[in-house]
Amino acid sequence: MVTVKRTDRDGVAILMIDNPPVNALSCRTGVVDGIAGALRACASDAAVVAIVLCGSGRCFSAGADIADFGDDPRSDVAPVRALMALLDDIGKPVVAAMHGMAFGGGLELALACHARVCADSTQLALPEVTLGLLPGAGGTQRLPRLAGPEAALDIMLSGRRMSATEALRLGIIDRVSDGDLLTAATALGREIAGQPAPLPRVRDRSIAGSLDVAAARSAAAKRRGLGDAPRLIVECVEAALGLPFDEGLAFEHGAFDRLMVSEAARGLRHAFLAERKAPSVPGLPVPRPAGRWSTAAVVGAGTMGTGIATVLLEAGFRVSLVDSSAEALSRASATVERAIGLAVEKGRCTAAEAAARSERLRCVADLDAAAGADLFIEAAFEDLEVKRRIFERIDRIAGPDAMLATNTSTLDVDRIADATGRPESVIGLHFFSPAPVMKLLEVIRGPRTAPQVVADALALARRIGKTGVVSGVCDGFIGNRIFEEYLRQAYFLLEEGALPAQIDGAMERWGFAMGPLRVMDLAGQDIGWNIRKRRAVEQPDRPYSRIPDLLCERGRFGQKTGAGYYLYPPGSRRGEPDPEIDAMIVQHSATLGIARRDIADEEIVERCLFAMVNEGARILEEGIAARPLDIDVVYLNGYGFPRFRGGPMFHADRLGLPTVLDRIGTFARGYQGWAWEPSPLLARLAGDGAGFATLNG
Repeated sequence: MVTVKRTDRDGVAILMIDNPPVNALSCRTGVVDGIAGALRACASDAAVVAIVLCGSGRCFSAGADIADFGDDPRSDVAPVRALMALLDDIGKPVVAAMHGMAFGGGLELALACHARVCADSTQLALPEVTLGLLPGAGGTQRLPRLAGPEAALDIMLSGRRMSATEALRLGIIDRVSDGDLLTAATALGREIAGQPAPLPRVRDRSIAGSLDVAAARSAAAKRRGLGDAPRLIVECVEAALGLPFDEGLAFEHGAFDRLMVSEAARGLRHAFLAERKAPSVPGLPVPRPAGRWSTAAVVGAGTMGTGIATVLLEAGFRVSLVDSSAEALSRASATVERAIGLAVEKGRCTAAEAAARSERLRCVADLDAAAGADLFIEAAFEDLEVKRRIFERIDRIAGPDAMLATNTSTLDVDRIADATGRPESVIGLHFFSPAPVMKLLEVIRGPRTAPQVVADALALARRIGKTGVVSGVCDGFIGNRIFEEYLRQAYFLLEEGALPAQIDGAMERWGFAMGPLRVMDLAGQDIGWNIRKRRAVEQPDRPYSRIPDLLCERGRFGQKTGAGYYLYPPGSRRGEPDPEIDAMIVQHSATLGIARRDIADEEIVERCLFAMVNEGARILEEGIAARPLDIDVVYLNGYGFPRFRGGPMFHADRLGLPTVLDRIGTFARGYQGWAWEPSPLLARLAGDGAGFATLNG
């Protein structure tokens, strides 16, 4: 496969990287070797006075192909480093002509060139830190020589995107072209070729400015969940300031190689790749054109419905927000307007776009006013009969091609679909709260949902900026079903001897954004209470801890009532431990006849985590989740699972499934051991010496 195409313009060779869709600098597919070979051919061609590197399609290069990275960093990145050395030694000027994206290794490639020109819409970034890595092809040494150490450090520690204008101001690029990019780049190449030797190499520049090392290390320490990458980025910039270029480069290479095989980088790479694979579901048809979806009706103007309406407005939909309560509609309208105003304040949209969003919202009391919408999303109270009545009405007014979606978090989508004459059009779209912030969208595929509707729903998720994961129908779907087992162990730990602050603290120190009890205080304790009441009728033999019910019986529903497991004084979102609740828990243990014991943080983490893994394996056995990576993506994007650990199923593989199974056996011999019946799939994989990754396809 030809990955680099050459054309010549009056003595300037234009080398176009052609590796769709984003011109990844893949060693595996020969892209890097192709660039190197083309550069050598140009260097030996007497007719060539200058060289321009550019990219085909929509961008210059989005960087290295993460799928290339494995267990041998030297062999995985050696061709890229050799390419950068070739650019340092080549005897003719090389100009990078960048459009679209120049990210990661793509930007490092440009930094190794003698000059850089950008189209005015180009975005540039070194986002390696988000993968637990650092720029490992000279970026930590070249960028400070162009932008200065402080700016370079900010760019690498944040991984943020820069505009071409900012890059020009910082000295990272030489010119911005608002005309033909290749014309500007070839002209610059000829200009450099006409200048006296030597060629202007970035490596030969001195660094202007100094670095506040203490402040830099403090900034790095705040970038948590990224392993050692932030700290080592700072050390690489220090090396750039204090060492000759080649010694600084050797330091960078050593740091990168160590990071690449670190547990944090492995987990972050898995998360990156899993999120890109999750929306690709085998066997689905091509989604229908996005342009056919322009109008939406959201039924229910509560917190979730209001959030969903905000998301749809941002994506360009005309939205009818439907609720019989005038008070709810007024409150929702004000909330949406505040969100739109905040987007303007933060620079996420212009005043004109804000006005357009406001104009696209209608708040209506009668569902009939939304007749003909392309998309209906029900976001009413979590009650099956309420939802069925709404769907009966939607069925009467919706057009034949409309998508009918429910936002239920636990209920049977198929029973909701039964209320319509078109169950093939009904799907679950489970948004997570707050909907404008949370990236996860569980796409619930009912047994009669048409494949075309599933494909369209995943396309809708992409359009509204969500990560769509397909789930089958069961009580709680993927996320909440697993979360229930996580909570079950948290409650049993309370009964045995732990207190809320210890459980939450242990899980948060392990990496969770919030511990399980704080999560429930945030979500609202009454939500879980209502679910438990429903299940008490449907599944009367299903055992639960009484602790969360005791909390709710005291009217303590969490942050919204100022008290849950914790006290929430005005303005407090973190919560403060409450001696009254600690005493209630201790008394409940006595009522059960349990002699409380000291429980180590390690046991708390293992029981909560392995309960999730075991239930995840059951979900895979039942086909509720198609792949382990789908479970990982749900937990990374919807439940605050630490990203650097890759997700529960990935982390179980890293520990080794025999180890997980052995610990489950130990817990099965302890308190409430019935909850630790090992999944047959987990037992089989452990016995075969395999991991969940073998099921990812």
